Amino acid sequence: MASSTPLPLAITMGDACGIGPEIVARLFRTGEAARAFVVGDVAVMRRAAGVVGGLLPVAPIDALEQLVDVPPDCVPVLQVEGLPADLIAAPVGQVDARAGRAAALAIERAVALVQDGRAGGIVTAPVHKEALAAAGVPYPGHTEMLQALAARGGVAPPVRMMLANDELRTVLVTIHMSLRQAIEAVTFDSVLETIRIAHAAALRQGLARPRIAVAGLNPHAGEGGLFGEEETTIIAPAVAAARAEGIDASGPHAPDTVFMRARNAAGHPGEFDLVVAMTHDHGLIPVKYLGVEHGVNVTLGLPFVRTSPDHGTAFDIAGRGTADPSSLRAALRMARTLAAGVSAWSAP
Repeated sequence: MASSTPLPLAITMGDACGIGPEIVARLFRTGEAARAFVVGDVAVMRRAAGVVGGLLPVAPIDALEQLVDVPPDCVPVLQVEGLPADLIAAPVGQVDARAGRAAALAIERAVALVQDGRAGGIVTAPVHKEALAAAGVPYPGHTEMLQALAARGGVAPPVRMMLANDELRTVLVTIHMSLRQAIEAVTFDSVLETIRIAHAAALRQGLARPRIAVAGLNPHAGEGGLFGEEETTIIAPAVAAARAEGIDASGPHAPDTVFMRARNAAGHPGEFDLVVAMTHDHGLIPVKYLGVEHGVNVTLGLPFVRTSPDHGTAFDIAGRGTADPSSLRAALRMARTLAAGVSAWSAP
């Protein structure tokens, strides 16, 4: 490929039993997935193409050089080697180890492509954590698996999950673990590292001086120690350390109000550019409440671009052809922007 031509984006098909393949197919059907290809299984994608309706040919490719020969209005699928031979028999809408194994192999293949400079970034369709576990995959989700695959010399880069929509951006200190474990994982080092990662990502995405609000862990940010000491012994010192490094961080702020203050909506300019939240649900509930269909999950800290929709496999509606591809569309747009090195601090 010519150096002036943007590298194509790799879209992993996600869990074969969920809505991932069909929302991917829908984007190709509407012509919104140009300069992208699917990493997955041809048979599964052909089934998904049939689910979304219309004439949508699926074109198997063995190498990315073949993308130039794929006709318009086709879904180019790079068939992943080693997938379960009976993957297509895995029942739609149910947890199945075959689908978990296939999803993991697709992710591994996509990461290899982007690390080899063959793809410009990765957009991942939803996977199911139970299916991954059933397949023996030793990671609870995308973020942890991508972090491990990005390791160099045995050292995995520190990464964080950011969920973003048009109005709010949240970066998480802890993600996929029990609440009890998450509280224990909120340490001075983990909070400060999250602030640093969020700051660096915002700089790369076009903000000259990112305003970072750090949420507390306890109700009312602890009320001076009345409801917990994490704010005074861990979070506030981490914020002070970040400020000493020149980062515009503030807090800890009460977690029940900081998201309202940060929300950037018509007639309500946000006080902050992003919020650092201590736990998964603290940070994701307010973003998802504003509209799952608009949210994008971005993994910060990886040496390559990775985005995904902010919803799951939706087994309850899988196979019906009714799944909304809006969040995947936003993820694809964000990945294109980040891969191009253009400011991404506008609406996805």
